[in-house]
Amino acid sequence: MSQYKIKKYSFDKAKELGVQIKPSTNKNKKIDVFKNNKKLASIGDVNYLDYPSYLEKDKKLAEERRRLYKARHGKRPLNSAGYYANEILW
Repeated sequence: MSQYKIKKYSFDKAKELGVQIKPSTNKNKKIDVFKNNKKLASIGDVNYLDYPSYLEKDKKLAEERRRLYKARHGKRPLNSAGYYANEILW
C-alpha cells in the first residue's frame, strides 16, 4: 500500500471527472482511479512530487512545476493513465 496521502485537490479533480480515487495498491504508484468500481488506472510515481504536494511547499514553485509538467507531457489520450495523472495530479 502506498504511503502517499491523497490531497483534497486531487479528490476535487476526480469528482469533476466523474471518477473515484483511492490510495494505490501498487507500491510504486500514488493513486488508483476507478469508475463504477472498475479500476481504470494507477497514476503518479511515488518518487516524484505533484502539483498538490508542491502547493504545500511553495505556490510559485508549484505553478512553475505544473507549467513544466504540462509542457513535457502535452495532451494525452482520453481515459489513459497519463490523462488521469495530468487531470488529477496536475
